[in-house]
Amino acid sequence: MKEIIEVIALFLGFAGWILIFISLQDQYWKKSSEDGSAITTSTIYENLWMSCASDSTGIFNCRDFPSLFALPGYIQASRALMITSIVFGTFGLVATLVGMKCSKIGGEKYVLKGRIAAIGGVFFLLQGICTMIAISWYAATITQQFFDQFYQGIKYEIGAGLYIGWFSATLAICGGTCLMCSLCVAETPYPCQPSSRGHVLLTVARSETVSSNYGKNAYI
Repeated sequence: MKEIIEVIALFLGFAGWILIFISLQDQYWKKSSEDGSAITTSTIYENLWMSCASDSTGIFNCRDFPSLFALPGYIQASRALMITSIVFGTFGLVATLVGMKCSKIGGEKYVLKGRIAAIGGVFFLLQGICTMIAISWYAATITQQFFDQFYQGIKYEIGAGLYIGWFSATLAICGGTCLMCSLCVAETPYPCQPSSRGHVLLTVARSETVSSNYGKNAYI
């Protein structure tokens, strides 16, 4: 049972980690809204790294943001959180691979391996939380600007990159939760083992004592 949970958790964490890169590469984090526009000549869409524009003929042009410090605060924070989530996900994958019961790394120290796998689960949880905060913060800013009647800039709508990010965060959180549950499943039987072993040793000791007593009486 524990091995199955660990394999599922590893798959979920790895899938969430891969989707972070897909989300970052996606150019449609936000797309200019066509609501209220009678004539649309171009469409503007952005992500954390660049801004692109396409016209009605399908020709598009992209440019990287020229300055980091000139960007709005929520974009800078989202960048930092997404990069941090990648780092947490990398640590989570390594710790999970080392701590899996079916892995040969670390020998047969299953208690220690179970705790290492749980640490991997914590890293997956942190990965999911960082991704969720970054995506939700970015989406909340878009929504606030869209419904602000006094906002004079371009209004955007939520793009596909944000939905990929939300899905990535959900998978990572589920994977981390599975690893934490696998630790509970693994350590439940341990408290019962010392008492059973002690009972067996005590029984053997008593039998040896009885047999030795019989041996002395036989000589007498």
